[in-house]
Amino acid sequence: MTKSQFRALIMLNAALLAILAAVVFSPSANAQNRPNRARGEYTMVSGEFQGASENAIWILDAANQELLALRWNHSQKKLDGIGFRDLSRDAAQTGRGGR
Repeated sequence: MTKSQFRALIMLNAALLAILAAVVFSPSANAQNRPNRARGEYTMVSGEFQGASENAIWILDAANQELLALRWNHSQKKLDGIGFRDLSRDAAQTGRGGR
């Protein structure tokens, strides 16, 4: 490798490093248009539910007041979502007399 090729390779690497740093540290890369969420405080409970032979897993995020229900899909070997509840919204609706 000649000296000019070596310099060109160094310059190319420096330019790529600068582009990578600009992308990683840019404010828009960190924002991602999602609401601010508190760090979760999770509790997980399992049990039976009506209408299926499988058991369910309920995951409660107390910090964000959300409840997620999952069940194990034996054929695909993965968890399937059963339902989701926003408990703070449910409490607000109950307080207004609605359900």
